[in-house]
Amino acid sequence: MATVESILSKYNEEVSSLGYQVRGFLLKELKEIIEYPDGPANIIGYGYGPGYKALLCTIIPSKKGIKLGFYKGSELPDPKKLLTGSGKVHRYVEIRSEDDIKNTGIKRLVAEALKAYEARKIKMHR
Repeated sequence: MATVESILSKYNEEVSSLGYQVRGFLLKELKEIIEYPDGPANIIGYGYGPGYKALLCTIIPSKKGIKLGFYKGSELPDPKKLLTGSGKVHRYVEIRSEDDIKNTGIKRLVAEALKAYEARKIKMHR
């Protein structure tokens, strides 16, 4: 079974350290969030239950750094234009340093992802 450690340990110290910093940020900002390490996909998902409808975001490590992916990111308000990617649904923010994690725009995107999840949850229970 994949773990956060088994995924991040595949990368150099700079990338794995950044991954742990993003993880700490998400665990602090998203109360009671559940981590879903996915070894075959090489990502760490964060949500409030299994499946896409409960997913908020993902940590996507690569040799170049960390991407913080957002489920339905194409629908999130992004006034600072931080989200990139060409997918119809998903978008991500490239995290290259600890300063990027402290960007208020990223904190706002995480808050907006939580709001979007809450709205989906209400629709699921109707």
